[in-house]
Amino acid sequence: MERRRHDQLWRLVAERVERRTFSGWAGVVCDLVVEEVAVDAAAISIRTVSRSQELVAASDPWARELEELQYTLGEGPGAAAFAEGGPVLVSDLESTENRWPGFADAAAGAGLGAAFAFPLQNGAIWLGTLDLYRRRPGALSEDGLSDVAVLADLATTALLTDVGNDQIAAAPWARPETQGHYDDVNIATGMLAAELRISLDEAFTRMRAHAFSNDLPLLDIARAVLARQLRLDVFHD
Repeated sequence: MERRRHDQLWRLVAERVERRTFSGWAGVVCDLVVEEVAVDAAAISIRTVSRSQELVAASDPWARELEELQYTLGEGPGAAAFAEGGPVLVSDLESTENRWPGFADAAAGAGLGAAFAFPLQNGAIWLGTLDLYRRRPGALSEDGLSDVAVLADLATTALLTDVGNDQIAAAPWARPETQGHYDDVNIATGMLAAELRISLDEAFTRMRAHAFSNDLPLLDIARAVLARQLRLDVFHD
């Protein structure tokens, strides 16, 4: 039964990529998660052990907003799943107020009730996470967990492999839906580090702190830095 469901989900993904009804393999996975599991939104982000995060695909703007919150605050279910190397299942966001105070408060304000994050991993290779979001509290069903595990595995394979199969040649599997989503943050970090003569990590930390204290997305702060719309003294200790 489990193998049959795996094959069924595989066919669904391959058929949709072939029909080009969705934007890329990762986008298909996110949309299928929403359709097949009792959640309202999903996103895939590549992560590293340092500060780096890159949005690969999201089912809708709400998912992108919640991924942006995790990136700005440096905490949340996806960040935790990647750091801990295992699924993070939050059936009620209120239970995380002590664990992720910043994210819990901001995400609740955005309408989040529950979140579930699954690391995308192949052996010793850690890629990122598949993050699921639900507006109402509630746990995933056993069948839902099984489906997500299969789709996370397919997403991992997609990010690791280029396939020359004519049936799914519409786009390379590893092609992000949103190329360079956080490129401006990386550039602004380097510019700030050079101008303040501090490390990249310190520059990133100061931008993140400024974003948090002003209740703004980190991406907005980065773009303001690039446009010279912020005085450098706001980033001094």
